[in-house]
Amino acid sequence: MRILSNSDIEQVLTVDETMSALETAYRELSCGRGANRPRNHTYFPLEDTRHKGFRFRFKSQEGGNISSGVWALRITSDLAGVETLPSGVRRRRLIPAAPGGTYVGLVTLYSLTTLEPLAILHDSFIQKMRVGATSALGIRELSNPDATVAGMFGSGWQAEAHLECLLKVRPGIEEVRIYSPTAEHREEFARVWSDRTGRKVIAVDQPRDAVVGCHIVTCATAAMEPCFDGAWLDPGTHVTAITSPDGTATRRELDDATFDRAARITVLSREQVHHDKQTDILGPVERGLMAWDDIRELGDLLLGVSPGRGSRDDITVFANNTGMGVQFAAVCARALALAEACDLGQVVPTSWFLETTSP
Repeated sequence: MRILSNSDIEQVLTVDETMSALETAYRELSCGRGANRPRNHTYFPLEDTRHKGFRFRFKSQEGGNISSGVWALRITSDLAGVETLPSGVRRRRLIPAAPGGTYVGLVTLYSLTTLEPLAILHDSFIQKMRVGATSALGIRELSNPDATVAGMFGSGWQAEAHLECLLKVRPGIEEVRIYSPTAEHREEFARVWSDRTGRKVIAVDQPRDAVVGCHIVTCATAAMEPCFDGAWLDPGTHVTAITSPDGTATRRELDDATFDRAARITVLSREQVHHDKQTDILGPVERGLMAWDDIRELGDLLLGVSPGRGSRDDITVFANNTGMGVQFAAVCARALALAEACDLGQVVPTSWFLETTSP
């Protein structure tokens, strides 16, 4: 069995490899060639004595698909809570409370045929890539192909992945406007990514400036409240968000106006919408603006069994509304194959994890 660190995975896993693995997985899940259990968060009932307002949280998700040949179980052992920035913005935060100021996030892969555990992988680089690549697939399918101006909320790790993946599917983007609550962060992000991409990446001082005049608007944040006013959206804009209520917190990146103005709403998982009571996505249905059956999944869009953009002036929304075990199966299996070809990671005896009796 092979053990892969984030640094091992980062050496071999590219945006193209990630998008390819995920597109296959979503197609297979939608046509009955994969399976997925909804993401689940369990919070310990008592606050941590060292960090007021923070509690132990255990997160898990699992799934698999035929092409990957594996079943993945992804877990995180977290100290989770909400912090308020000096600007007054509230955001989710995980405290690195494991030994040495570290985090705990692991993916275990099991063979669908021999049943044995094949690998244990760190999850954070995979997490970064699978979220950004999924959002990019939604952008590719739903945004106007000739988009040249994008707005982005966020200036952290997820924003980096989203910008890199955005430019893969919309290489015609000439200008990206970055807004995040901390001026130094957005300005540094703009400087670094202007140099890295050769595009005009600029920091803007007001949320409105990352929306008005933008053909694509992406939210890649840990925000608890909506990032912008949906009334600002121009006709034809495509909007992507990665945050929705998760059953334990009512966080959201998009307001009711954004969802209500959308001619098409696509989600990653319809099952997760109900599992987590994602009221932001359900809002247009409850307000009588859209039928539940009109909200479709990305996999159906990729298969061509659900419609995409209806007209050039449609406002479209892709709610990248959950993490899925099938994502980790697909991407981790690809990373494992690439790492094995380069002999990366540490190998331990598989026999350590096998038993001769069954409970």
